[in-house]
Amino acid sequence: MNASLIWFRDDLRVADNPALLAAVADGAAAALYVLDEESAGIRPLGGAAKWWLHHALADLHTELAGLGIPLILRRGPGAEVAARVAGELGAGAVYWNRRYGGPERAVDTAVKEWAGAAGLHAESFQASLLHEPWTVRTGAGNPYQVFTPFWKALSANDFRAPLDVPDAGRGYGGTLPESDSLEGWALLPTAPDWAAGLREAWTPTAAAGHEALAEFLEDRVAEYSEARDRPDRHGTSHMSPYLRWGQLSPFQVWAALAERREQLSGTVGPAVYAAELGWREFCWHQLYHHPDLATNNLRPQFDHFPWRRPDADVANHGGGRTGVEHLHAWQQGRTGIPLVDAGQRELWHTGYMHNRVRMVAASFLVKNLGIHWRAGEQWFWDTLVDADAASNPANWQWVAGSGADASPFFRIFNPLTQAKKFDPSGAYVNRWVPEWLTPEYPQPMVDLQETRREALDAYGSIKERLKL
Repeated sequence: MNASLIWFRDDLRVADNPALLAAVADGAAAALYVLDEESAGIRPLGGAAKWWLHHALADLHTELAGLGIPLILRRGPGAEVAARVAGELGAGAVYWNRRYGGPERAVDTAVKEWAGAAGLHAESFQASLLHEPWTVRTGAGNPYQVFTPFWKALSANDFRAPLDVPDAGRGYGGTLPESDSLEGWALLPTAPDWAAGLREAWTPTAAAGHEALAEFLEDRVAEYSEARDRPDRHGTSHMSPYLRWGQLSPFQVWAALAERREQLSGTVGPAVYAAELGWREFCWHQLYHHPDLATNNLRPQFDHFPWRRPDADVANHGGGRTGVEHLHAWQQGRTGIPLVDAGQRELWHTGYMHNRVRMVAASFLVKNLGIHWRAGEQWFWDTLVDADAASNPANWQWVAGSGADASPFFRIFNPLTQAKKFDPSGAYVNRWVPEWLTPEYPQPMVDLQETRREALDAYGSIKERLKL
């Protein structure tokens, strides 16, 4: 019997993995992961993401070994490598779980076309989202641009139950194609090793993801509606990186949450968290329909907004030296604005930033510093362990006012007010910026009120285009 090849991507788990179940049911299975930084349009991973990927692949290798399934590692263009490995295996079928970015879909289409021409069975499955982005549309047949009706339509559906782990013992027993070594990919930082804080903060395994889910649902979800906004408390789920890498599936989270909701009837926390899963789905809905989400404003009127662009490729179009200095100070957590600096230092140390603080830090960059949202999106892409191709740009566009269901541009977060409201004792700021009340702490790099007025004036310059 020919082998079946299961091609892993952002679904690094053995439970609730329909492609893996199909490969095992079809015959002796072998697994493949391709580090693809070469296919057209594929965005190379950031440094924090590479750190997580290394450990997630090591964990996946162990879990697959327990099922008798070998994991082959290769790097190169995804479609070419998958076809080559399938040929080396003599595979009769290739299975994978679907991806929804434009370049990723092009890669998957190329594999399906190659398989058809070669006489191989190729099949893909829904595993990373509760919905297929082409199935949820407005009454007029268009993609949703506003979250509330989108979530109302989507959450009215019944979602499938999580799938079991396949039975052991169906792994490929022949001579395996050559595999790269994980260490040879050099995904971990070494010179310098800046990942000590990431190692302290995270255990990047599927088992740890399930533990985080169980702990959150047992201890914190009931109070989530209020606690989620408090960076001085442990009130959020911390499941985002496990969802991003597919070590948890949204179906697993949804099923566990639904069970807990029944136990906590009368509390709003579970429903609020469910809507957060819905926002993740909405971000992917946007990316599917707008593959250029990370580079182009969804609202083209914002193409005329006079943002500063300090990134190197547009440095001659208005970024200037001050823009570069401001961007670097923001990245390094030395703006003189305590809550913003605390968030950036938390991010650098742990690969994570509390969501309320993400909004404040993003608003400060885009509106008080006047820097294009793409500069902040790129920084988060490189430093967040949970940065994915949909949520990262969609959330930046939301703050900037240029995206779907966006926060109005004139909603400018005041980081001092936000700190008083959500970090009233200063515990969060004290943890990450212990010198903030000393003479060594820098003065604010900009005046918040003055830059607010400047931002609103700039907004006024495009207001007619926005037809507001």
